[in-house]
Amino acid sequence: MSNIIQRNKSEKRFQFYGLLAVGLAIFLLLILLFKIFSTGFSAFNQTYLGVKIQIEKGENLAELDARSTLRKNLRNMFPEAQSRSDKKNLYSLFSPGAYIEFEEMLKAYDGDVIDGYYYFLASDDLDMYFKGTVTRQGNSAGRIKPSQMKFVDEFVKMNLIELQFNRYLLGSADSRNPEMAGILGAIYGSLFAILIAFVTSFPLGVLTAIYLEKLTKQNAFSDLIETNINNLAAVPSIVFGLLGLAIFLNFFELPRSASLVGGLTLGLMTLPTIVIASRSAIKSVPPSIEEASIGLGSSKVQTIFNFTLPLAMPGILTGTIIGIARAIGETAPLLMIGMVAFIVDIPQGPLDASTALPVQIFLWQDSPERAFVERTSAAIIVLLIFLFLLNITAVYLRKKLEKKW
Repeated sequence: MSNIIQRNKSEKRFQFYGLLAVGLAIFLLLILLFKIFSTGFSAFNQTYLGVKIQIEKGENLAELDARSTLRKNLRNMFPEAQSRSDKKNLYSLFSPGAYIEFEEMLKAYDGDVIDGYYYFLASDDLDMYFKGTVTRQGNSAGRIKPSQMKFVDEFVKMNLIELQFNRYLLGSADSRNPEMAGILGAIYGSLFAILIAFVTSFPLGVLTAIYLEKLTKQNAFSDLIETNINNLAAVPSIVFGLLGLAIFLNFFELPRSASLVGGLTLGLMTLPTIVIASRSAIKSVPPSIEEASIGLGSSKVQTIFNFTLPLAMPGILTGTIIGIARAIGETAPLLMIGMVAFIVDIPQGPLDASTALPVQIFLWQDSPERAFVERTSAAIIVLLIFLFLLNITAVYLRKKLEKKW
């Protein structure tokens, strides 16, 4: 009786410490998520400054120089800016993207006269100031000097400051200017890489699982394959990056920094996970179903592809999606094959130079510009959303396709 009581006390103590560990892990995770979301949400908005634009009838808008015209209208708003330094301080409140936006506005405008207030992209320093990332100390705020702050105060008095949706973050590729940097190129690169990884690893992984579980006999060769697959599942991801560098870049001479190479490398990394998950799913199919199929005259191959594989597909897809979800968050193998390059163009195909979301996060967090901090958190939020959707898809497919017997 005393042994039973002692065992019950040990079990309760073990459960208590287990719940404590789980609670602590959840608490730390919630703190981390709160920090990421609280920092990153501000990146989805961007500060814009209003400028009174006056272009008289008769001027050819297509021939106007966007930079000089915008600066001319700024000087009209602030006639006190006479010296070269004052003009420079006034102009520096705007991002280089402001001139691009003004040029696009001139090209799209179909009227004869422009007369009104239009808003253009502010610099990253001013953006951080109005979002509260940097605080004002006297007549300066962060890198905004007192000579610039007097113009900022004038914009505030005229109520020409707006926070608008940051169309650059989700609509453009990387940039040296934080206020113009986006993750669309990285999203395209990740999608291309993951699609290639799935196309290459899923069929090969499923066929390997079928061969090991149903077609081969237990011998030294099959034991060797099984042991190596289990070992590969535990190999660090950077080793697969070295393998991709040696095979796909050095031997086959595929384009460096391309999503094709990244997808093939991630496919190699995902393959052992798919094989192990597929074997478990195939093994879970009741032998009576296969025996009934063979008893009705079906061959072994027909039984596998017509009965065993469809019944095992929910487990196979779940394992595959989990493996792909792991691959989409990998950085080390992509660094080894050159997807760490600074890419300002959105890739149009898997052969174009590109980067990926985890690599973009790695690049931004190492940047000295403070404005990249919130964009790093925003990119992490987008990556977490992708991972969440993949895991939800895995759960849905398992529930939808699962057969009960």
